[in-house]
Amino acid sequence: MLLDVIPSGSDPVVIGIVLGAFLLGSIPFGVLLARARGVDLKKVGSGNIGATNAARALGKKSGVLVLLLDTAKAWLPTAAALWLRLGSELAAVTAFAAFCGHIYSPWLKGRGGKGVACGLGAFLALAPACAGIAALVCVVVVAATRLGSLGSLLGAASLLPSLWFLHEPRAYFVLGVVMFLLILWRHRENIDRMLHRRENKL
Repeated sequence: MLLDVIPSGSDPVVIGIVLGAFLLGSIPFGVLLARARGVDLKKVGSGNIGATNAARALGKKSGVLVLLLDTAKAWLPTAAALWLRLGSELAAVTAFAAFCGHIYSPWLKGRGGKGVACGLGAFLALAPACAGIAALVCVVVVAATRLGSLGSLLGAASLLPSLWFLHEPRAYFVLGVVMFLLILWRHRENIDRMLHRRENKL
């Protein structure tokens, strides 16, 4: 599990940051905002708890708010790990903890979102230039195709070569690969719908 990658004898502060990152990442902001308006986000639209479905169910402003909150909940603990100078590996572990909290939230019985916004937040802290490239690719693809899922997947994929060519720490590249594979898995139904031209457009 996550704690297994933390060296034995680590400062309690390190363990606290990693666990705190998981708990912060696990907060389902989309579900909470929708519930405040009498909507069960898991039962409308695609059933996803992320920004795209929130925008469909609650409006664009709510969708943007969910996007910002889901991004921030990964950025904050990752930035804290960097500020404390814990090193690239523990910073990556912290980011992954927040990411896992989001996609496997204990408050949603181990279910959660697809991880794109959380991944963006994590890399905005770790490698902002690479995150910016990924975000730009996502925006361009969505603008051209109106397919949020396609933009998310291609944006996440574009992160990897940018991490490599900009010589970011190896831990960040490994994190990017693992995140991308999980995002790919979480989008498997979207991929199937896109292949059959049944994916909903924005």
